[in-house]
Amino acid sequence: MIKKHRLSFSAVSVDDKKVSTRMAVQPSGEHKISPSRKPLDDTDRKRSMKSSTYQYSKKRYGQARKFLSFNRKSQYQNSGNAKIPPPEAGVVRVIPLGGVEEIGKNMTAIEIADDIIVIDAGMHFSNEATPGVDYVIPNTTYLEERKDKIRALIITHGHLDHIGGAPLVLSRIGNPPVYSRNLSILMMKKRQAEFPHLPTMKENIVEKDETITCGKIKVRFFGVTHTIPDSMGIIIETEHGWIVTPGDYKLDQVDGIVSKEEEKEYSIFDKAKVLLLMTDSTNIENEGFSLPEIKVHQGLENLIKKVSGRIIIAAFASHITRLAYVVKFAESIGKKIAIDGRSMKTNIEVAIEAGLFEPKKGTIISIEEINNYPPNKIVILMTGAQGEEFASLNRAANKTHTKFSLHKGDTIILSASIVPGNELQVQRMKDGLTRQGVRIISYRTAGEDFVHATGHGNQEDIKWLHRKTHPKFFIPIHGWHSMLVRHKELAIELGMSEENIIVPDNGSIIEISANGQKIINRKEKAPASVMMVDGASISDSQDVVIRDRS
Repeated sequence: MIKKHRLSFSAVSVDDKKVSTRMAVQPSGEHKISPSRKPLDDTDRKRSMKSSTYQYSKKRYGQARKFLSFNRKSQYQNSGNAKIPPPEAGVVRVIPLGGVEEIGKNMTAIEIADDIIVIDAGMHFSNEATPGVDYVIPNTTYLEERKDKIRALIITHGHLDHIGGAPLVLSRIGNPPVYSRNLSILMMKKRQAEFPHLPTMKENIVEKDETITCGKIKVRFFGVTHTIPDSMGIIIETEHGWIVTPGDYKLDQVDGIVSKEEEKEYSIFDKAKVLLLMTDSTNIENEGFSLPEIKVHQGLENLIKKVSGRIIIAAFASHITRLAYVVKFAESIGKKIAIDGRSMKTNIEVAIEAGLFEPKKGTIISIEEINNYPPNKIVILMTGAQGEEFASLNRAANKTHTKFSLHKGDTIILSASIVPGNELQVQRMKDGLTRQGVRIISYRTAGEDFVHATGHGNQEDIKWLHRKTHPKFFIPIHGWHSMLVRHKELAIELGMSEENIIVPDNGSIIEISANGQKIINRKEKAPASVMMVDGASISDSQDVVIRDRS
């Protein structure tokens, strides 16, 4: 039996003009387009229909997947507060608007007197809770109502869960100036180019160790280690001490010995008064230190040197440090590199533009040229380590790739861990690959040749940061609720007082008052229902037509 549930779906166009019409998803999966939405031309339509998000949406409706309502005020419903008062004099207000209760769509607002600074503006792709939409961004209602106070959007690094929502968010909060390091700004400009109808981004390139003034607030930066270059932590100076967030980070260390370069970056905290630490909880459940990326570089080096035949490396396109290293090493031993997959090509192009590396002319070849060279001279970088339906490697596995086919004797290195929920599609892809006589090496089967490492710190990395900063107050972020609670427990184990730690929800309004001596979680909450992006429209989670199968 098919049940139909119709919820009002009031579309809001991305240019912030509200419209009275509705966009309804028809039983066929087609959309009735609001008059405010610009129709797609043939090129855009073909590209959209080939995209993984379109196909994902189509598949979700075709399977009549159930919309999961969590019945919580924190993430999928507004709090119902008609009016949230401004912070009192001397109060520091912190509002996580995304990135807690979840992994993805990171965004946090810091409000002091008449100034607001926004940190990151990420996105995440739709899931069972938001079926049939392209992706989801943080709720910007609180910021829209106070856009005259917003002095800056500061980006920690160039991954989509930190920049993916920026073009749409900026257009809704008054288009404040954007600050980040060179590569992150270039990544944002690539993202912004997908929205030519939106206002031009006011980009400002900063460097680690630099200090800027936003309104009356001083902000400084420090470098951190992550899977993408130019990642940075942020320090917001207040009269009561520093607010510190490193963004996504791990330590540059080997066997627990932190590098001199890393020690130097964090030496700014040796004599600092840290009022508040907000930090990554992604790997809080993993003991020990995170595997250093240099171990992965060494493992890939060994495999590239000793494997005969063609080598196909599938990785996250966002792991730019690793991709750049593979290109440089393969070039150094006389191999040609082909790059397949739009996101992979884009990120390599941006890395070259940023000056992170400069391959020699002729090193990078097209996928169509690989048969012009001996198999042992070819390394191919591909998207699809997660078995995504339309990614390059999966199309090779099911023989639908129009420009590339596998050969018996090829070696495929899956240089990525499996994201929870992707196990079945990865297994099906691996079955399709092995039926064609290829060898697969993954992080589980590579032995001493490590082929993947996370970009987030494990427990010992996290403990090191807590001890280095020695904060008075602590807010765990970047993780599901259970991760945030475990991070709180770890902070208590390290000597922090439980009353000085707040485990937030999206929309929590946290205030530090009493001359920096007290932290509270207000009863009011900022609106935090997810904002769903579908084509040219943005709508909150109260509005979608869905079908349940029971």
